[in-house]
Amino acid sequence: MPVHGLDTRRDDGESGRATASRMKGLHLTKVSHAYDGVVAVDGVDLQVAPGEIVCLLGPSGCGKSTVLRLAAGLEDLQRGSITIDEAAVSDADSGAQVPPEARGVGLMFQDYALFPHLTVQENIAFGLTADKAEKRRIVAGALAEVDLSDVAERYPHTLSGGQQQRIALLRAVVPQPRVMLLDEPFSGLDQYMRQQVRQETLRVLKSAQAATLMVTHDPEEALYLADRVVVMQAGRVVQDSAPLELYQNPQSPFVARLFGPANEFHANAQNGAVVTPLGQFTTDLEGEVLVIVRASDIEVHDAPQPGSTQHAVRSARPLGAVSELILEGANGPIEVQSDIQQLPASGSTVHALVDAQRVFVYLKP
Repeated sequence: MPVHGLDTRRDDGESGRATASRMKGLHLTKVSHAYDGVVAVDGVDLQVAPGEIVCLLGPSGCGKSTVLRLAAGLEDLQRGSITIDEAAVSDADSGAQVPPEARGVGLMFQDYALFPHLTVQENIAFGLTADKAEKRRIVAGALAEVDLSDVAERYPHTLSGGQQQRIALLRAVVPQPRVMLLDEPFSGLDQYMRQQVRQETLRVLKSAQAATLMVTHDPEEALYLADRVVVMQAGRVVQDSAPLELYQNPQSPFVARLFGPANEFHANAQNGAVVTPLGQFTTDLEGEVLVIVRASDIEVHDAPQPGSTQHAVRSARPLGAVSELILEGANGPIEVQSDIQQLPASGSTVHALVDAQRVFVYLKP
């Protein structure tokens, strides 16, 4: 079972780049920012290498959009420093503040901010400095890459949400910025369109090879797109990990709760073990602990299994790909999300089984 409370950031070679290459890309050092005396960002250190996609993940109000605005130069830096390819673009001590248009940064906002009076091709060409013939060639190639050549002469309001998203992305990418900054780029799309467009977005961003920082509140989105996920809570970075490491080894209850419904049990760990309504598990911790088990990590069986616990079914409802079961627990209901094909009847008995590697134990604060 994972033991939590220590910083176990990814160290597998990908994050251990050579010193020279680490100086390229986007670097934020001890960045802090407040609005009317209320701290929004508190001592953030963050690095994004060229070609790397880093997602800032967290709930509304955690400071992630402020970090993006500071990197873009849309807010004057109050504390710390920001560099892009070794050049300081913001430095609180010296007062240096390079304007957004001079930073070599591509910006994409959640409302896309397309110019309504310009055609699609004019929107994409807006940031290009080439001559007209070269602009036409670049724009035509970009539209062909995302299979949107047929909308070149249309205006933004005539496009679907997914088409607008891709046009906004192309407008930000075609000037070949050193850094790409995206603020909730899929928030305006329905679930079906979001799944389609994010595949295209990942391909375009990887092809661009810019250092990419993206803000999202959607954990699934972050896991899908990011090379690294940086979780923010109350203005601070609380975990910086590769996606799989973040999911499998959350370093705090806050991070563990990000990935869907979870069951929480207060218990007392002693002699290397902790007892919960879902069974007994080993732990290196001692004393009062909080045990978290995600609803999706609980298997349900008709017959007893080694290590399983027996429960009465309070309710069972289909959710589509999975079903939600509420089981009776010793200290309250237990939520399960299972892909079982046959829903058990209310009042029937099932046997719950949890992989010990999916049981997260934390010392109570």
